[in-house]
Amino acid sequence: MSEKYYITTAIAYVNAPPHIGHAMEFIQADVVARFHRLKGKDVFFMTGTDEHGTKVAETAKNQGKTPQELADANAQIFKDMCELLNVQYDKFIRTSDEAHKHGAQKLWKKLVEAGDIYKDTYEGLYCVGCEAFVLEKDLVDGKCPNHNKEPEVLKEENYFFKLSKYSDQIGELIEKDELKVIPQSRKHEILQVIKDGLRDVSFSRPKSVLPWGVDVPDDPDQVMYVWCDALSNYITGVDYEGEGELFQKYWPADMHLIGKDILRFHAAIWIGMLLSAGIDIPKQISAHGFITSEGQKMSKSLGNVVDPIAYAEQYGVDALRYYLLREIPTTDDGDFSQDRFNVVYDSELANTFGNLVSRVLAMTGKYFDGKVPGESKEYELLEEKVGEVWSGYEEAMAEFDLKKALEHVVDLGMYANKYVEETQPWALAKEDQDTLAEVMYNLVEMVRHLAYLLMPFIPSTTAKMLKALGLEGVEAGYDDLKKWGGMKEGQPVEKPEPLFARRED
Repeated sequence: MSEKYYITTAIAYVNAPPHIGHAMEFIQADVVARFHRLKGKDVFFMTGTDEHGTKVAETAKNQGKTPQELADANAQIFKDMCELLNVQYDKFIRTSDEAHKHGAQKLWKKLVEAGDIYKDTYEGLYCVGCEAFVLEKDLVDGKCPNHNKEPEVLKEENYFFKLSKYSDQIGELIEKDELKVIPQSRKHEILQVIKDGLRDVSFSRPKSVLPWGVDVPDDPDQVMYVWCDALSNYITGVDYEGEGELFQKYWPADMHLIGKDILRFHAAIWIGMLLSAGIDIPKQISAHGFITSEGQKMSKSLGNVVDPIAYAEQYGVDALRYYLLREIPTTDDGDFSQDRFNVVYDSELANTFGNLVSRVLAMTGKYFDGKVPGESKEYELLEEKVGEVWSGYEEAMAEFDLKKALEHVVDLGMYANKYVEETQPWALAKEDQDTLAEVMYNLVEMVRHLAYLLMPFIPSTTAKMLKALGLEGVEAGYDDLKKWGGMKEGQPVEKPEPLFARRED
């Protein structure tokens, strides 16, 4: 029975269509999921949409729609974007799903049973943009730093969750890496928040204020606030309600992938809820950064908002995937620049990879009638090089550093190109057929390794590479495909159509 791997993204809020930040998170998660599938694991990858709350209700009203109509329309756009970007999820959860609502209510009751839900009057500062109560000390010039707006003063009678009760326990779990927080800087950040002591959190809102949400069990006048509703999707999506086969097999999650701005919700509030309910905690929370555009924060007024769908349609899905994974530091902020996109496309995709594959397979066709020449020989230097690349690649993937993993792949691509220039197969063809056969075998074999290394990142392109090599997918187990000498003598290969078309300026 294969080892399981369960990965989730944060669920996207449906008050607006997706932006490049959503695309990056979904693609990052897809790469991790594909990598673990390549390793032969039983992967469950879940993404979805967060559909309740004040902003959705207000946006729907302004557009003359019901909240459900708005949620239906925007959830579909997110699904369509995933399909376009070749994001291969196993489940798309929506918080308006009945199964989710029942699961969230079950979790609420568990927290009540644990004695961790109580009713109280709360007065505080509320940011509609964050859908959260905020502390004065976290404001910048009296405004929310994320939305640059002054919060409202609210006074409500709500239910609260006793998060403070679990503060020390959560801190200890993170400190000891029983809950691993990546990157290290975010681990330090959340530990600092916990060091000051976690406070109890408002867990519901009056239905008179928020009519669009999941009803609080046994209190028809209250609606669940975001925490018990949205955060519980990670277990409701694997049938927490019935605690059936999916839940037994996949929970706890191996990775929650989220944006850095919602780390404290996931690493503090969510963990407190699970501890209270007696449910296993996830193994890892990985936080990515934000994307700026041409060096500035994206804004409609500046006209620098990057539309992921437009880029995917113009340059190809894999080109967009590659840029986001190669150029944006995986766990830090990064910039989306048109000029840099062009440079990366031309130098790495079209040249380092595309041109290499084209040349190698064209020469195999020309000199050896399109068949792999010779069996693999003991080629210590190349074997060592490929082994080092795989080792560095796996280490980077384990640390959720997708950018670094790709750097190792680019290194092998450049090495292979250099090998072509140094060995000059076109010259060997005139004078030394035996050496030519060895050189061409080595080149075809390096292309095979590049195809598998790139497979999680640019899957459509690598499918073309593998087809050209006569390998229709993962022909061997993961450990075997990493070994030198996978191509067999006489294996027919063919030159594919250009992997990346020349860009028209």
